[in-house]
Amino acid sequence: MNLARRQTMLAAFGSAALLTTGCMSATNRRPNADGTYCFATGKTYRRRLTCTLDPIPSPTVEADALRFEPVEDALTVYVIRDAFRDATYQVRVESDERAPMVTTPRSFLRMRLQPGVHTLTAAWPEGRSTLEIAGSAGDLLFVELIGTVRANGSSFRLLPADPIDGRRRVPQLRLVADGG
Repeated sequence: MNLARRQTMLAAFGSAALLTTGCMSATNRRPNADGTYCFATGKTYRRRLTCTLDPIPSPTVEADALRFEPVEDALTVYVIRDAFRDATYQVRVESDERAPMVTTPRSFLRMRLQPGVHTLTAAWPEGRSTLEIAGSAGDLLFVELIGTVRANGSSFRLLPADPIDGRRRVPQLRLVADGG
């Protein structure tokens, strides 16, 4: 096969792959009738749902969270869960001063904490991960919950995230819990 034909074929296959990825989106953006939210993966006849335990915040609260406005007397923390290979577990995220909040794949949560040093903990059926964070009143912090699920188990870790990248990615996700 000559080079020009090979390049044309690669461009055609690449374009087709890029255009069809939107059709394979695994997220369900609408809440259920009871207010909970489920992230759906798989084909319609083998659909797997990962749902929140409690109703998600209202669209008004989500719009407020997406403005990324700091609160002058609190530390605001956004926990982003958007890893490619993470599509099965509910993961409970808590700080040393807040009740646990449950995340689903392709979601985020917002916590309002007292200024200072805090330990965030992520817990799932097979383990736990922790991250120490620190911030002052009026600060916005972004933390990424990165999960990998394999046939032989799963692992999650909490890592500090870049604020610019966090602001770019959060609007594509669903707010599933708001502690503040």
